[in-house]
Amino acid sequence: MSGNATLRLPAVLDLAAATPLKASLAAVRGGSVEVDGADVERMGALCLQVLAAARTAWRADGRELRIVNASEALSSAAALMGGAEHLGLTA
Repeated sequence: MSGNATLRLPAVLDLAAATPLKASLAAVRGGSVEVDGADVERMGALCLQVLAAARTAWRADGRELRIVNASEALSSAAALMGGAEHLGLTA
């Protein structure tokens, strides 16, 4: 994919969601991506790691991966696990 894409996160980002999340991100690699986190109700550490690794990969490609519309649950979980900065969720 060479253009821009939007990826909407599911409500539950648990262990079972990590592999599909990685696959969804891989499918849109190559362009800038907005990841919509409005629906997230729960996020576990593995999905945090997948998202953080994706942001790093996009930066290495000279592209942007931004988390937009982060729900309170997404922001809180990322902060609690020390990953808010890695997801670009800090001011």
